[in-house]
Amino acid sequence: MAGPSPEDPSLERHFKGHRDAVTSVDFSLNTKQLASGSMDSCLMIWHMKPQSRAYRFTGHKDAVTCVNFSPSGHLLASGSRDKTVRIWIPNVKGESTVFRAHTATVRSVHFCSDGQSLLTASDDKTVKVWSTHRQRFLFSLSQHINWVRCARFSPDGRLIVSASDDKTVKLWDKTSRECIHSYCEHGGFVTYVDFHPSGTCIAAAGMDNTVKLWDVRTHRLLQHYQLHSAAVNALSFHPSGNYLITASSDSTLKILDLMEGRLLYTLHGHQGPATTVAFSRTGEYFASGGADEQVMVWKSNFDVVDCGDVKVQRPPPQASSARNLDPFC
Repeated sequence: MAGPSPEDPSLERHFKGHRDAVTSVDFSLNTKQLASGSMDSCLMIWHMKPQSRAYRFTGHKDAVTCVNFSPSGHLLASGSRDKTVRIWIPNVKGESTVFRAHTATVRSVHFCSDGQSLLTASDDKTVKVWSTHRQRFLFSLSQHINWVRCARFSPDGRLIVSASDDKTVKLWDKTSRECIHSYCEHGGFVTYVDFHPSGTCIAAAGMDNTVKLWDVRTHRLLQHYQLHSAAVNALSFHPSGNYLITASSDSTLKILDLMEGRLLYTLHGHQGPATTVAFSRTGEYFASGGADEQVMVWKSNFDVVDCGDVKVQRPPPQASSARNLDPFC
């Protein structure tokens, strides 16, 4: 076999500092910081600039299950098995505000694109929306009948999607607070869900080793990928919308070309389950975390074109094609 081409993703660096499995990773807006949460009850803020010392934030009294930077990068939210959500200022002081958020483990935190609202999901079977600046609870969404693993705002902030151990993915209208649709096609628990950058479709990862994509307008199942040999724990869309990356308990990361509907790359790096993955805001990098306590940063090596303030990435040559299997997004 030939060696890797220049376009292949490459491992840039790996960060060691957690003392237990990594549960979640997220990049700041400018990609200068990378946050990670761990079963060791700590958050780490890693600096992409070499030789910069990482920050370790302590405050949660049990495992940190999720982390998410605000759109500006000035705030960082975390959720924990201690039932609280904390909003941190990601600097050396590590000051935080505590939300007594739920009556069970908090599984997911996500800022709205305007930074005004925070979405949380919990084993108490609820999804909750909070005011970020007023630091107060706004409302609950409570139609799930089992643990809620993940919840995400749509890019425009009008919709919410949630994934639960009741084997459903639910789509909600944020304004009316009503459930628009329940997607019930998963054969197992749904571990992770997110919106495509266009806001027109959602992807859901499952314990049944699959990833499914649905159109949020027609509610039609668009794609069903059987990629992995074990549970899919997390996924992340490239900001261009052309690629999707997955992390699995089979220890691999996989990158899909969504325009062609095919697998582009299988990446091996973690010893044991890959638990989390996230593209940077520009898509130039992605980070992964695993049960091996490591955080890895990869360069996507997709061609970057700077269009004013927005960086758009062209597909690598081997992924280019005029053919579109399904114009779903």
